[in-house]
Amino acid sequence: MSGQTCRFSPKQMQVLTWWKRPEWEAIICDGAIRSGKTFSMGLSFFLWAMACFEARQFGLCGKTVRALRRNVLQELLPCLRQLGMEVRDSRSDEAIVVRYRGRENRFLLFGGRDESSAALIQGSTLAGVLLDETALMPRSFVEQACARCSVQGSRLWFNCNPAGPEHWFYREWILRAKERKALHLHFTMDDNPSLSPAIRERYRKAYSGVFYRRFIAGEWAAAQGLVYDFFDPQKDALPVPKGPFSQWRVSVDYGTANPASFGLWGRKGDTWYRVAEYYYDSRKEGRQKTDGEYADDLERLTQGKSIQRVIVDPSALSFIELLRRRGFRVVRADNRVADGIRVTADLLRMGRIVLCDSCRDCLREMALYCWDESGGKDSPRKEHDHAMDEMRYFAMDLERDKQSGFVATWVERRKERQ
Repeated sequence: MSGQTCRFSPKQMQVLTWWKRPEWEAIICDGAIRSGKTFSMGLSFFLWAMACFEARQFGLCGKTVRALRRNVLQELLPCLRQLGMEVRDSRSDEAIVVRYRGRENRFLLFGGRDESSAALIQGSTLAGVLLDETALMPRSFVEQACARCSVQGSRLWFNCNPAGPEHWFYREWILRAKERKALHLHFTMDDNPSLSPAIRERYRKAYSGVFYRRFIAGEWAAAQGLVYDFFDPQKDALPVPKGPFSQWRVSVDYGTANPASFGLWGRKGDTWYRVAEYYYDSRKEGRQKTDGEYADDLERLTQGKSIQRVIVDPSALSFIELLRRRGFRVVRADNRVADGIRVTADLLRMGRIVLCDSCRDCLREMALYCWDESGGKDSPRKEHDHAMDEMRYFAMDLERDKQSGFVATWVERRKERQ
């Protein structure tokens, strides 16, 4: 709402009023990004809870509590206050208490990051649950959340962007919606009246391949073909820009039997350039290198530069420790593959990260990096993926900076290894 009169599309109006009809026990809203499904569903959930219940508990679930606050509550809570509700947000116990027209209800916040998250919600008694980004949560967590809704009149609310056609939620809930007494509403960006034609076109241009089919067309589409099918090395790989860089970072995919790949990234303005690389294939060369030899190679790659941090494959524990002893600031990479590929693709298309034509092994892998179409999951083939992995580590590190509001500082390594 943001202080303005809020207009709703016909599909959003269905979301706001579906709970008045007794034949539905659940609602599923899926489809494109920026389609208005999240806000309308969150608003409807609170209106339903406050109209139908008193002194009850409800569940609000996201991939993480932080993501839930950012994606749902940041815009929604001011709107509830504008409608006359008294909202008390307790971050210490991750709960929101709402009072309206003499009624008071409590909304508990949960994160469904992994299989262990199911234990967080176990034992709660809920009158209803809203699950945002359902397709990103493990099945055990979603089913545990549903099982907690034992109060008479309780209902289930699911919101998500599509994943692959073999995803358990698509098969168990989308395809069986009528059987489960669930109203299924499929959203596109045209269902969001707040988006201008120019903004819609910008989002359409921002994605291609499987990401376009899922995030723009809203399809539960299989990942197939090249992972970065939009990238043309002849046009998109650029010469190393002249002049100084303001910051330097390195991304590392460590390998002994498999190739090791290091990427050197320099920042100019808001853009990070992969200006140089190190790539060693022990099978091709006929000899494996030690941690110490790889650390020497990294120092040669970064010689004369103040390295802000080195983002390393989290499984390379001994190499991480050695780099720290040599004075590098090391962070363990976020190794989520599907999320990492999506973030990397977004940054490449936006020009936030640029591959320079000097990075020949990275460009070679880009042309060969394909989805694995045999497993039914969003995973690339485990080949030609070493520079691709460390590029993904770097992209996820940038995304972590953006989400945390991180301000970078570092200490220059004063003593160079001879």
